[in-house]
Amino acid sequence: MKAFIIDRYGKQILGRLGDIPSPEMKPDDVLIQIHATSINPLDIKIGRGEFKFILPYTLPLVLGSDVAGTVVAVGSEVHHFKPGDEVYARPDHDRIGSFAEFIAIKSSSIALKPTTISMVEAGTLPLVALTAWQALVETAKIKRGQKILIHAGSGGVGSIAIQLAKYLGAFVATTTSSSNVEWVRALGADVVIDYRQQDFVESLRDYDVVLTSLGAIELKKSLGIIKPGGHLVSISGPPTPQFADDQKLAWPLKQIMRLLSRGIRKQAQARGVTYTFVFMRADGNQLAKLATLIDQGAIRPVVDRVYSLAEAAEALAYLGSGRAKGKVGMRIAVPG
Repeated sequence: MKAFIIDRYGKQILGRLGDIPSPEMKPDDVLIQIHATSINPLDIKIGRGEFKFILPYTLPLVLGSDVAGTVVAVGSEVHHFKPGDEVYARPDHDRIGSFAEFIAIKSSSIALKPTTISMVEAGTLPLVALTAWQALVETAKIKRGQKILIHAGSGGVGSIAIQLAKYLGAFVATTTSSSNVEWVRALGADVVIDYRQQDFVESLRDYDVVLTSLGAIELKKSLGIIKPGGHLVSISGPPTPQFADDQKLAWPLKQIMRLLSRGIRKQAQARGVTYTFVFMRADGNQLAKLATLIDQGAIRPVVDRVYSLAEAAEALAYLGSGRAKGKVGMRIAVPG
């Protein structure tokens, strides 16, 4: 089958379109013919080798962590999916590879595709929608009437998190660049901070939750707007010892993460704030709940550009430029 393959890690991801063997299936797997996928910052970080000590992939490697497609076969232990089903999924961390024509995914990581959107739209959703759900619903436990700041509201996660937070009844503030102010307001944001013109610390007070995908400076500054008892949730790090435990990482890596996150954990504790690092995991049950919200119109996909599999390198470069609004999709040509 055709796939976009990287042979080495590097700052510039130089992949190639080539042929690889079709996936081998386990008894609890579903084999999916991929119609669409998308590009995520995670793909760029993996391609640069930033996760090679935490998630030791084998090179050559096929990137890609979103799937929308059609079931073509199921394993002997799978009874709730059948050939012909239209599904969407986020493969497990150790089984990525959706920049390809087919993929085998554990059945518990899959859900039926929302019926009201296209394959391309569905292919942009699993990773960002699960990240937003696990950050806001599972971790922060957002309640109606609470105030939340979502950094980078025009990004893939931010654009979905704004919509999910509004569905949950929260008052939502977000940060973005000047050109995207009206665009994120249309997604539902109540307050929009143009970071080129304003400092969010000077404008916001007494927030219950901050969700950030930005760096150390914004992470530390975010503590200044959270009230005691509030929650600082980061999807960009630094990772915590709890994350190391969840990933069953070796003791030395756990100690490294303890050191990396010690500063922000101590500062958060001094302010009576909880700090949590969220590293999204595959979850078919959560995708099924999200599909319901999508079909109800509570959440809509936000797609900037769509590329072909042959244009994967160009798609990665475009996302890396930081100009994308929402998600960058990829259409996979269906064989035959």
